[in-house]
Amino acid sequence: MLKVLFVCVHNSARSQIAEELLRLKLGDKVHVESAGLEPGKLNPIVVDVLNTIGIDISEKQTKSVFDLFKQGNRFNYVISVCAEAEGERCPIFPGALKHIHWSIPDPSAFQGTYDEKFAMTCTVLAMIETRIEEFIKVVNLFEQ
Repeated sequence: MLKVLFVCVHNSARSQIAEELLRLKLGDKVHVESAGLEPGKLNPIVVDVLNTIGIDISEKQTKSVFDLFKQGNRFNYVISVCAEAEGERCPIFPGALKHIHWSIPDPSAFQGTYDEKFAMTCTVLAMIETRIEEFIKVVNLFEQ
C-alpha cells in the first residue's frame, strides 16, 4: 500500500487539507497522514473550508513529526507543504523513499476579515487539489 505523509510547521492547515484531499481521491488505496514540526491547533477557517466540500476535521488533533518517527512509521512519499519563506523550518522526515516540496501559502498568515481569509483559504485548497491531482498521475505512472 502507498504510504504518504504531508508535513508543515504546525499541522494546522495545509498538511491537513492535503491529507484529506488525497484520502478523498484515493480512499483505501493509500495510507495518508499529516504532521507538523510544532503541532498547533487546527485552523478554524480550514475546518470551515473543508466542510464546504463535505470533509469534517473538527474533531481531529494535530500530530508531531517526531512522534511519528519515534513510532517507527515509514512512508513512500513525504511531501512538505511549507511556503518558501518557511523553508528552513519545514520538517524533513527521515526514512522516506522520496521527499517532495510544494510551496503553499500559510492560511494562518492571512490578514483581513473572516470572509477575506476564507476566500484566500479556498484558493489554497484549490492549489493543493491541483498538486494532489498531479501527484496521483505521477504515482500511477510509477505504480504500473
